[in-house]
Amino acid sequence: MSKVVAVVSGGMDSATLLYHLLDAGHEVCAISINYGQRHVKELEYARKLCEGVNVPHMVADLSAINPLFGANSLSGRDIEIPEGHYAEENMKLTVVPNRNMILLSVSIAWAISQQCVAVAYGAHSGDHAIYPDCRPEFAAAMDQAAQLCDWNPVQLWRPFVDIDKGDIAKRGAELGVPYELTWTCYKGLEEHCGKCGACTERKEAFAKHGLKDPTVYMA
Repeated sequence: MSKVVAVVSGGMDSATLLYHLLDAGHEVCAISINYGQRHVKELEYARKLCEGVNVPHMVADLSAINPLFGANSLSGRDIEIPEGHYAEENMKLTVVPNRNMILLSVSIAWAISQQCVAVAYGAHSGDHAIYPDCRPEFAAAMDQAAQLCDWNPVQLWRPFVDIDKGDIAKRGAELGVPYELTWTCYKGLEEHCGKCGACTERKEAFAKHGLKDPTVYMA
């Protein structure tokens, strides 16, 4: 099979992606990005996930560029994390400008240096409506750029682009993903807050197919 870089944040989607790629027989290297996010503790969960399946794990420290992202609730600290089910207006508060292009660009560079054929990330259908850098059009443009940016072309894989988070959870259950070793909450507290939009979506993902949710929530 192929040698692939997986972008592993430590959340449900990327954990399932990691196991999905390994199940397909690929040789996987994992990368996580520290961009100064409020929930930077997710990277520790990414490390544990990778250790559990003996996958090499690299953390790219881009925290110095955090001030460039301006006012948003994920990379900044002055705007509160929205709670409840995310609608368009409060979801926009969690948009980090151009985040995926930056994260994918770094991942593509590492993939080239490791002689990998692709970079895979866990964008899914539920992300499309509000996050502009999760739209299929964006991913297609990045895929084209990745195949032109070096003499050795790299593809951009997004195997979950046509399914939602609930279906990802179902796939993860089939693969035996240890979801207790994943982190979703945007607030980055000691435990999942249970109230922010990310926690709400996590709960809904497990509930869609009646799966047991191993997460400890504060509320």
